Amino acid sequence: MSSLNSSQGDAEIADRQDALRAHHAELFMPYYETHWKSILWLVLAAGLFIFGISSLELTFARIFGGIGELGSMVLRMLPPDPGRFNSYLYAMLETLAIALLGTLSAAVVAFPLGFLAARNTTLNRVVQFFSRRSFDTLRGVDILIWALIWINVVGLGPFAGVLALFMSDLGIFGKLFSEAIEAADNKPVEGVVSTGGTSTASVRFGILPQLMPVLLSQVLYQFESNTRSASVIGIVGAGGIGLILSEQIRTLELQQMAFVILMILLTVSVIDYFCSKIRFAIIGKSAL
Repeated sequence: MSSLNSSQGDAEIADRQDALRAHHAELFMPYYETHWKSILWLVLAAGLFIFGISSLELTFARIFGGIGELGSMVLRMLPPDPGRFNSYLYAMLETLAIALLGTLSAAVVAFPLGFLAARNTTLNRVVQFFSRRSFDTLRGVDILIWALIWINVVGLGPFAGVLALFMSDLGIFGKLFSEAIEAADNKPVEGVVSTGGTSTASVRFGILPQLMPVLLSQVLYQFESNTRSASVIGIVGAGGIGLILSEQIRTLELQQMAFVILMILLTVSVIDYFCSKIRFAIIGKSAL
C-alpha cells in the first residue's frame, strides 16, 4: 500500500513538473537557445580580438622588447632639464587659456541648446531629434581632427585650439545637459504652473535650481579633461605646451621633454585638486 502511495506521489510530482515546464517553457530552455544573441556577439568579439592580434603582429617578443626600450628611454630622460623654463611656463599658461576658453564658450552655447534637445522642454520632436543628432555628429569627430580642420581654416596657433575644443565640447555638453534636464524632477515645475507661472517661469524656478549643481560639476570636470586635451592638440600646431613637446620629441631632447611632461602632470594635478574642492562646494558637501 505504501509503495502504491509513493508511486502515485511521484506521478503527481512528475505531472506538476510537466505542467510547470509547459507553462514556463522559456525558463527551461537550454542556455544557448535563450542567449544565442549574446553568444553570437561574444563569438564575434573574440574573432575580432584574434584578428586584431594577428593583423597587428602583436607578439610577446615585441612587447618585452618594447618594455626594455621604454626603460632605456626613461633612463635617458633623467634628470629632467628645465631648459627654457620661461618659454615652457608661457606655453603652459597658454594651454590653460585654451582649455578655459574652449570649455566656457562651449558650455555657454550648449546651455540653451540643451533645452531644445531635452524631451521635456523642447519645442517639438523634430527639433529634439535634429538637436540630438547634431550633438552626436560634433561628439563623433575626434578633437585632433577638429584641430586639423581649424588649423586649415584659421591657421596655426591657439585660436585653432580654442575652436577645436569648442566644437568637441559642444557635442559633449549638449548631450550631458539635455540628459540632466530630462532627469529633473517634474514636481517643482508642476508647483510653479499650478500657481499661475508661465512655462519660462517653470523652467527658471522649477528646473534650473536642480540643474545648476550638476551642470557646473560637469563643466569643471570637462575643464580638467580639456587641460590634457589642449596639451595634445598643440602637437599638431594648435598652440600651447604641446607644440614645444612635439619639437622636443622630434629633436630627441629627452631630458627637457621629461621636464615638460612633469609640468603638465603637476598642472593637471593642481587643477584636479581645486576643481574637486569647487565641485564638492557646489553640490553641498564638504571637500575631503
